[in-house]
Amino acid sequence: MRILFVADGRSPIALNWMEYIIDAGHEVHLASTFPHNHRLQFASVTILNVALSGNKTIGGAMMDRTKGRILGSNLRTKIRQWLGPLTLFKPAQDLTAMIAAIKPDLVHSMRIPFESMVMALVKPEMPWLISVWGNDFTLHAKATPLMAHFTRLALQRATALHTDCHRDIRLASNWGFSTKKATVVLPGGGGVQMELFHPIKDTDPERINNIGEYNKVYIINPRGFRAYVRNEAFFQAIPEVLSKYSQAVFLCPAMAGEDQAKRWVEQYDVSKSVELLPYQTRSEMATLFQKSTITVSPSIHDGTPNTLLEAMACGCFPVAGDLESVREWIIPGINGLLIDPENASMMSRAIVTALEQPELLRRARFYNVQLIRERADYPVVMRKAETFYKQLI
Repeated sequence: MRILFVADGRSPIALNWMEYIIDAGHEVHLASTFPHNHRLQFASVTILNVALSGNKTIGGAMMDRTKGRILGSNLRTKIRQWLGPLTLFKPAQDLTAMIAAIKPDLVHSMRIPFESMVMALVKPEMPWLISVWGNDFTLHAKATPLMAHFTRLALQRATALHTDCHRDIRLASNWGFSTKKATVVLPGGGGVQMELFHPIKDTDPERINNIGEYNKVYIINPRGFRAYVRNEAFFQAIPEVLSKYSQAVFLCPAMAGEDQAKRWVEQYDVSKSVELLPYQTRSEMATLFQKSTITVSPSIHDGTPNTLLEAMACGCFPVAGDLESVREWIIPGINGLLIDPENASMMSRAIVTALEQPELLRRARFYNVQLIRERADYPVVMRKAETFYKQLI
């Protein structure tokens, strides 16, 4: 098959998916909406400047330094939501020329804003598959009139739809996607590579309860700084957890150097119990998940977070925002706990509740590893994706 992906070439989610298709022997072309240093063997790569993706001042020099990254993330999102749709026409012309030259068997746009929005102006003759990512409908689609218009246009013109949760199949129909068209529900990143993300062997008694050196108990928040992640509530919850479990250590990947995170650490006086870590590689994330007892995902918008599945595959007990999509994976009290992600007290109580019930942790660990193996194992998921491609073609 000759496949053209329209995707963010920086995204680990997109790269994970495309890597399998390349390794399967297919001819893969990429139209990336951001400049990047790709590591995959694409047949060709074109950069599309969509929604100011080439403008490094968005959320950078334009942000209020006194508020740090949070305002920057929110500001960047708002600017792209208002101005992004106005930038689609030139990259649509470039993409039309690329498609005419390549003549792909299938076009796969990975995300609605703005990869699928620009494709909506191209109107390809070959099959066109859209992937919906976690907050395409719940956060972006309703943000502005033009975002709503191009979301609806893309869904009306697409041939088929891939989502990472059943909720988004239902929401897509509300935005103009015909229920007669083909759909598939698969994890957005292609699933979990369980040779990398897996529990520490149960033969290590110290790791059965995920307890590390000096009886420390590790709690990880893998979500970083995003406009839809309530990190303030997470930091606010830490002192209450420490009042019951003083040995708890909170791991925060991709937060090193974040001024706002540093201010919260100082404000709540938790510097001895918080590690603000730099961006982690996938193997480093696997190690952090393996040493952690609990993973916290304080998000108000999500589909199926890839970090949630990876953490569950490593044996972490999930405490996550109570979202319809997350309930497709977590049964409260069985294999995780669901919370109001803006309620710090509820978050801390959930963490303490889990730590107080080692039997719950053990049962959930076994349940979750089996669940990921059955529903999200990378080669199984991607074989289904490859079959879906062939059916569309």
